[in-house]
Amino acid sequence: MLTQRNTSPPVQQALEEAADWLIRLSEGELSDTERGEWEHWKTSTPERSRAWARAQVLQSKLGGLPPSLAMSALDRPNSPQRRAALGKLAMILAILPAGWGSWKLAQSQQWSADYRTAVGQRRELALADGSTITLNTDSAIDVLFDTRQRLIHLREGEILVQTAPDPSPSPRPFLVSTRQGRMQALGTRFTVRERQPHTHLAVLEGAVKVHLADKRQGTPLIVNAGQRTDFSAHTFGQVTAADRYVGAWTQGMLMADKMRLADFVDELARYHRGFVRLDPAIAGLRISGAYPIGDTQRTLSMLAQTYPILVSGRLDGFWVMLSPA
Repeated sequence: MLTQRNTSPPVQQALEEAADWLIRLSEGELSDTERGEWEHWKTSTPERSRAWARAQVLQSKLGGLPPSLAMSALDRPNSPQRRAALGKLAMILAILPAGWGSWKLAQSQQWSADYRTAVGQRRELALADGSTITLNTDSAIDVLFDTRQRLIHLREGEILVQTAPDPSPSPRPFLVSTRQGRMQALGTRFTVRERQPHTHLAVLEGAVKVHLADKRQGTPLIVNAGQRTDFSAHTFGQVTAADRYVGAWTQGMLMADKMRLADFVDELARYHRGFVRLDPAIAGLRISGAYPIGDTQRTLSMLAQTYPILVSGRLDGFWVMLSPA
């Protein structure tokens, strides 16, 4: 069963109030008066602000309420079913990992991005110059083309870039930027993943020139086809051979070759609309195979059928636990 963290009464009350507002918002549009009350409520105390931030994490991760809670929430305001749904939702908000606060800060930036994907979604864009961008799950980009440059700013997540020759009379460089630096495509195909505090780059074709965000680091790094590296705003990592499966996600697959289960679960969780937890006792189990990222429940079933793993789920698969069989 899920266990609730110890919380002081003001914190617990704020979580229950946040759960109530989350349910009310899921039911439909608020009146102007109700919206004013909600806006005032969520900034009236530090506890309420933090509780609503957790509610936003849940909204962003799931795109709505877990189905089993949503149905109960539609019942009468004072019904036992609705009160039970409120209690469960407040409990979920209470046990969200504290580290998700920084995740939500980045997630909130996605709503103002030019293009974005939800959890579990992939999207391919054809740009005006003939280049294509494929967005992986939970990603966001801005596209800034002008007379001087063709710039893609990766706010969050992962993209696959396939560049095309610039059709304009004066060829413009094709650039991808993250918080850690700027990459210039040299006629190429490559993946970029922004994962604070690093950017991960893998070049499939051509080459990419990398400039760090720290202007004091003036010498760029050239990464060629078949190579990968990661870098922070201040330093470059080692250049190594790229994983041959680095672009498998564009085909809807997650490839594992003697991968630690803990690392596999971290990757799978990116595509799951909910939460996946792993018992540390099996974190080091090595697994191999090709798994569909478009159906995480099927992937979890495949794991349970192949390896000594017990998969248990609650709230219609919203909360999943992997433990030793």
